[in-house]
Amino acid sequence: MTTSQVGVPTISSTERLPLQPLIALFAAGLITTLTEALPAGVLPQMSTALGVSESVTGQTVTIYAVGTLLTAIPVTLATASWPRRHLLLTALAGFVVANLVTALSLDFTITMGARFIAGASSGVVWSLLGGYAARLVSPGLGGRAMAFAMAGTPVALSLGVPVGAYLGKAVGWQLTFGAVTALTGLLILWTLWSLPNFPGQKAEDRVPLRRILRLHGIRTVLAVTGAFVLAHTILYTYIAPILTAAGLQDQVQWILLDFGIASILSIWLTGVLIDRHHRKLVVLSTALFAVAAAVLAAATSSPVVDYVTVAAWGLAFGGAATLLQSALMRAAGKHADAAQSSMVTTWNLGIGLGGLAGGALLAGFGSGSLIIAAVVLLVPTALVVILARSHAFPTRTATSGQ
Repeated sequence: MTTSQVGVPTISSTERLPLQPLIALFAAGLITTLTEALPAGVLPQMSTALGVSESVTGQTVTIYAVGTLLTAIPVTLATASWPRRHLLLTALAGFVVANLVTALSLDFTITMGARFIAGASSGVVWSLLGGYAARLVSPGLGGRAMAFAMAGTPVALSLGVPVGAYLGKAVGWQLTFGAVTALTGLLILWTLWSLPNFPGQKAEDRVPLRRILRLHGIRTVLAVTGAFVLAHTILYTYIAPILTAAGLQDQVQWILLDFGIASILSIWLTGVLIDRHHRKLVVLSTALFAVAAAVLAAATSSPVVDYVTVAAWGLAFGGAATLLQSALMRAAGKHADAAQSSMVTTWNLGIGLGGLAGGALLAGFGSGSLIIAAVVLLVPTALVVILARSHAFPTRTATSGQ
């Protein structure tokens, strides 16, 4: 690999992504997101079987997020010295246990406990994915490898959850969770066979997280991440009432499919362009999301405008996790894994606050306030990204030697 005169790494024509280990990481991300969102697709069946209301059953998603939020940082720090594959396999084993218990249990309390374990496993997986993918390749392919590894999330949301909902109706929700358990078991075998093991961090190399958070750019990246995810969650969670108010209640599933397809396209584009145009992509992502939210605020009654605008939102969102995680990794340097745990916590905090804030706004001020709130969050976020050109989202990457 060589380095261009402007400090951007170039890629030799002989360099290729190591697909087999990256497929293992992709599948780990897919299993993580599928496990998190699956109850939404089988909610009525779970509610009947567990003997609680659908609103109470929905808390199986909430407790998953709580498990991730509470455990991501402490577990990542406590296991910093573990070999990376051992840690990933432990997290996948956590999914096997959690999904198997969920499949077999008809007791709501036990199910909630299993979902908390699944959430804790999720925090470990998300803390590992970006750094693991980057370590598999040379610096010039790091962004592309991360984009591949993290594509499991939009694929799970766009295809996995609808398929899970279909299976829930066809064979029952318990067999659906059982199928996810079986897939995770197969993934463990694939991981053992295909994924190289990297050492953890030596004790003498570790520094307290509070010192890592003081590194230039770290807090800016986390602030942008929190605002971005908060705005997205406010809109995505309550997209149905937003579209209903616009008279498009019969189009919800198709508009969500539109979002999902655009998100997958965004992941592909991010993988192709991230290593050469990282800063431009982050600016474009945040600015495009802000513009899309502003257009939704001004014109939500036209189906054509809504489809185009939601597609733009999907393009902005699909690659965002890869872009923001890679920015954090560059700012954190050798402390990337510990810093990633703070990203996982920030991301899930944005999801949790988005659900709460969006519900309060919807109940108090109506669906229009949700879009306005997103605009208020996104416009300053885009400005921060544009201005943060020295450390958080630099014009030249760390691999350039600048």
